[in-house]
Amino acid sequence: VQFVESGGGLVEPGGSLRLSCQASGFFFRIYVMNWYRQSPGKERELVASIVGDGGSTTYADSVKGRFTISRDNGKSAVYLQMNNLKPEDTAVYYCNYRTPPSKYWGQGTQVTVSS
Repeated sequence: VQFVESGGGLVEPGGSLRLSCQASGFFFRIYVMNWYRQSPGKERELVASIVGDGGSTTYADSVKGRFTISRDNGKSAVYLQMNNLKPEDTAVYYCNYRTPPSKYWGQGTQVTVSS
């Protein structure tokens, strides 16, 4: 099992980023996929989830209305569109499958929101 996250960067408050996660090593389309984030000194936080067929999504209250999770089962990929970014969104973002998450973690992608 492997996850490769990409798309992070430095953005000003109010800006947007689109994160991507390429997954491999399991039957992608049947599993819920999740985005997590972790800031220095804080616990890893579940940000968004999407079921296997993409028909249902859930979000942390802190990102609801600003972030959108989506997936492409043909590409074994999951995405996180992040709009109206705030400084408190600064973190390393990870994807994973299953709830609770598997033991497999990628390197993550750093998102920094700062002026």
